[in-house]
Amino acid sequence: MRRPTTAGLYTSGLLLLTAATGAIDAVSFLALDGVFTGNMTGNVLFLAFALVGVPDIPLLNNAFALVGFALGSVVGGRLVRRGHPVGLPARSAWLLVAGTALVFVLVGVWAAVGELAAVGQITLTAVLAALMGAQVAAVKPVGNTDITTVVVTSTLANVTRESRLGGGRQTWAQWRHRTFAVLAMGAGAAVGAAVLRVADGPVALAACGVVFAAGVTVLLVARGRPRRPARPQEDAGREVAGASARQEAVGLAAG
Repeated sequence: MRRPTTAGLYTSGLLLLTAATGAIDAVSFLALDGVFTGNMTGNVLFLAFALVGVPDIPLLNNAFALVGFALGSVVGGRLVRRGHPVGLPARSAWLLVAGTALVFVLVGVWAAVGELAAVGQITLTAVLAALMGAQVAAVKPVGNTDITTVVVTSTLANVTRESRLGGGRQTWAQWRHRTFAVLAMGAGAAVGAAVLRVADGPVALAACGVVFAAGVTVLLVARGRPRRPARPQEDAGREVAGASARQEAVGLAAG
């Protein structure tokens, strides 16, 4: 059996986190008064509906979800910072581990409290949304722009617009990553909804935590893998390309 590559492990970890987002969104929407914690596009629309008086659309829940996601992303960006080589920096790893622990802490609190009042629902929604925002910032250095872990609208647009039918030339890897990201989000949502049909909210959130923990574990395994050094042929190719570029630049300057 062929050993998975580091890039493959990073991709698998991101897909699992995407599935976890779908599962957590299913729990938050179905068990926390119709609010998403990862899909902010839906919350923006719901907030607009609530502001113009559409009945049965929670205003505060959606507003706190948006604020929570933004704060989580800001804090995550501050902690992880920029300028890292492609991969999972130490601060990202710690942030993801803390996020995993937080999910299970929330499971315990929810199970202990039982039926959540309005304040409890808003608080849990905001914290989960902050976790999703921080998670996005944590995985950003991995550098896979085809798997964002929280949104699939742009992913679906890219996989279709850049397909052969759409006149594009996306690579097989791009098609695979984008398609699997959409499927992972849907699969995660199905898991979250299915568990809610046979169990309560804390159990469903625990199932989401298991998927989230699996994604984080795979990313940590990928982080621990040594990077494959470039082949001599690749180095030679880069030198040739660099020499050609310098020659073209000199020619343009002379012209």
